[in-house]
Amino acid sequence: MEHKKTYYREEIEKSAGRLLIEGPVSPERVAMLKMDEGLTAFRKPRDQQKALEEIAGLPEGRIILAVHNDTIVGYVTFLYPDPMERWAQAGMEDLLELGAIEVTKCFRHQHVGEDMLMLAFRDDAMENYIVFTTEYYWHWDLKGTGLDVWEYRKIMEKVMASVGLEWFATDDPEICAHPANCLMARIGKNIPMESVQAFDRIRFQNRFMY
Repeated sequence: MEHKKTYYREEIEKSAGRLLIEGPVSPERVAMLKMDEGLTAFRKPRDQQKALEEIAGLPEGRIILAVHNDTIVGYVTFLYPDPMERWAQAGMEDLLELGAIEVTKCFRHQHVGEDMLMLAFRDDAMENYIVFTTEYYWHWDLKGTGLDVWEYRKIMEKVMASVGLEWFATDDPEICAHPANCLMARIGKNIPMESVQAFDRIRFQNRFMY
């Protein structure tokens, strides 16, 4: 599958300062910027910056950044699912995971997540993918936001719905481990029916078990 990527950029005024929303960016672009020290949801900021560089270098990898004064204050990642997870089992070239979305504290509640996603989906190439995300409450910054799991999930659903991701049922054990966890996905306009059916088979693997 050919991985076409069209770069977009947009400057937006926020209450915390002026932001550059851009992407998909190159590994070199990620490397030349600083990483905000508040971006610690997944690993230490410098380690996460290295991970973003690696994803940006993948053929299918897409990194969207929110940049303030040459500092990354938010990012969204898209890449093929982890080979160890069920979502990779079918080897679908048109199944892309929205792997992470994070915004530093001073730019939260300013729709930066939606801005990054909107820019990502400007690219017509995204219509060639089923884009999915697995939301687990243990990844959420409940302490930092002061929200409970249901309030946080409502925000996450709203952010994802802004670009057309919808809730999908699944029997995946990790998602079923807590009622706040969820699977959301967006089926691109150019997706063939056989890919939709393959995604359905991945979502439900225990339907004939008693």
